[in-house]
Amino acid sequence: MIGFLRGQVAALKADYCLLDVNGVGYRVFVAGSTRNKLRLKEETQLFTYMNVYQDGITLYGFASEDEYDVFQLLIGVSGIGPKVALGILSSITVDGLCKAIQNKQATVLTKLPGIGKKSAERLILELKDKVGFATSDVDEVLTLDMEGAVGDDIISEAQAALIALGYSQAEIVPVLKQASKCKTTEEIIKLALKQLNKF
Repeated sequence: MIGFLRGQVAALKADYCLLDVNGVGYRVFVAGSTRNKLRLKEETQLFTYMNVYQDGITLYGFASEDEYDVFQLLIGVSGIGPKVALGILSSITVDGLCKAIQNKQATVLTKLPGIGKKSAERLILELKDKVGFATSDVDEVLTLDMEGAVGDDIISEAQAALIALGYSQAEIVPVLKQASKCKTTEEIIKLALKQLNKF
């Protein structure tokens, strides 16, 4: 098994990169949070998980060991494969996911791609005692503590749109917390873009 790869980023696509390791190009699928840290022609190191299946081999890469460890935990849960696990890590921070599981926030988990009510319950049941290493005090779960002011649906839609535009979860969360007076997805996105473009 390949534990990590170190090389130059030769190409950067929506959900994968090509990593040039001594002249060999590895296609490595990455979550949005890892992708945002990669730069073309720059050297990087990715912790990798090699998924071997009937029709081939797929590599998944992670910028941090925490992200890699959580990915491993996720694919150990019945019904969650590598693609779903990668989608989850593209939609929420590692700390946000761990806190949602620890706090048994099924409503947060069901907002994640590929996760229904039963899958959310399985995540909580199987992982609540395994994600204790998340120690950050920053609250970055998808609910954003804004249920009373802004509907969850428009927050989720705005968040998904901003991630699609290439912004990271870490950039988006603080900005969306300022959107409590917005009433539509469009208003939130406009406000967020105005704030994000200041930096």
